[in-house]
Amino acid sequence: MAGIGFELRKLLRRESLLGILRAYGYAGLISSGPWVLSILGVMLVGILSVGIVLPAYRVQQFLVSITYIMCASLVLTGLLQLMFTRFVADRLFQRKRDLVMPNLLGVLTLTTLVSGGLGAAVMIFLFGAEVGVAYRVLMVGCFVTVCDVWMLVVLMSGLKNYRQVLGIFVAGYGVSVLGCLVLRRSSMEGLLAGFLLGQVVLFALMLAALVRDYPPARALVAYGFLSRKQSFYSLMFTGFFYNLGIWADKLLFWFNPDTSEHVIGPLRSSVIYDLPIFLAYLSIVPGMAVFLVRVETDFAEQYDLYYNAVREGDTLPHIEHLRHGMTFFIRQGIYEIFKVQGLTMLVLLLAGERLLKLIGISPLYLQLLYVDLGAVGEQVLLLAILNVLFYLDQRAVALALTILFTVLNVGFTLITFALGPAFYGYGFAAATAITSFAGIMILSRLFGRLEYETFMLQR
Repeated sequence: MAGIGFELRKLLRRESLLGILRAYGYAGLISSGPWVLSILGVMLVGILSVGIVLPAYRVQQFLVSITYIMCASLVLTGLLQLMFTRFVADRLFQRKRDLVMPNLLGVLTLTTLVSGGLGAAVMIFLFGAEVGVAYRVLMVGCFVTVCDVWMLVVLMSGLKNYRQVLGIFVAGYGVSVLGCLVLRRSSMEGLLAGFLLGQVVLFALMLAALVRDYPPARALVAYGFLSRKQSFYSLMFTGFFYNLGIWADKLLFWFNPDTSEHVIGPLRSSVIYDLPIFLAYLSIVPGMAVFLVRVETDFAEQYDLYYNAVREGDTLPHIEHLRHGMTFFIRQGIYEIFKVQGLTMLVLLLAGERLLKLIGISPLYLQLLYVDLGAVGEQVLLLAILNVLFYLDQRAVALALTILFTVLNVGFTLITFALGPAFYGYGFAAATAITSFAGIMILSRLFGRLEYETFMLQR
């Protein structure tokens, strides 16, 4: 995201309140846009469909179906997202932009085949006679399209036209909402068809933007991103465990009989847990804006200066000065994430009860909402830490942290089941807090010996 971050910083240089608000507004929507817009869009469809889609439980079935599609698509594409991101970054560094588009089409082909096969198998073997052919086909279509969208998002964040990127996201999810509203009288299948239409539009717009940005190549499709000589397979497991770690507590709540209920086929939902955690995720926009503007811009620029000085044989005092600059910017970025996300959390803590009443949710969810607000704020910090580790090429450390995150989230969530409802949510919060603290300690040690790592450990 550094490319789009540099463009956003031009707004900050105007030194006006409007410029600052625009920069952080664009940054927040772009960095968390797909996730936040999907939550808002699906929730809006659910609210506006009550009383129109009959029987009423069909609306819940639609919402739960889309939630499972989001979960499964993120975990599955996590296997390729980071590995493909690194492959593209290396090719761009080598000035081989012509290799990007063929490999993008290659990763889309692979993603479509795998997600289509898995989706079809699940719908055939795990869903009983209660669902019809239309539901099965639409679910597979939505799953495949959303998986492909996540892979395109990898490259969309590198486009420097932030207005275009934001416009595409808004257009795609806008069509999803409108499509659902127009087709909602056709019950749950109509809602799924409307959602699928918007995702197809989003996919087409993103692909068209990327085709214009990257030059054509002789080969139409390539699979160089799978080559062991050009890719790092450890990133495959890092992406998988990161996404699995995020969803682990939700999956445990869904499939624990004491905290969930059957919805459709094998799909279950947790009334206790789902609403607070998804509302809490809407609070990440300010923290993600700081992440994009500060970590992906200031730190990224200092990082380039440092390694350019190393490659060009600059003086050791100047290299040390640049290293101190990197340390300062990452420390400042983490501090600002703490500050902004903490302020956001404080505002929502004060307004939490009124907010729940406004949207018609019982105040009994208030304590869990408070816990989840802290947990998702810590997750933004963890994302920033992992991002810096990727810049430093500390792939093994990043993998270890994501595995730790997943294991802790599973373990602590199971412990909260034994302790009772008063402790729900603390498992996810404790997992993100411990993993983030471990990441900060590791970063501190790495920056303390960065010159040694740079010069003495080169092969």
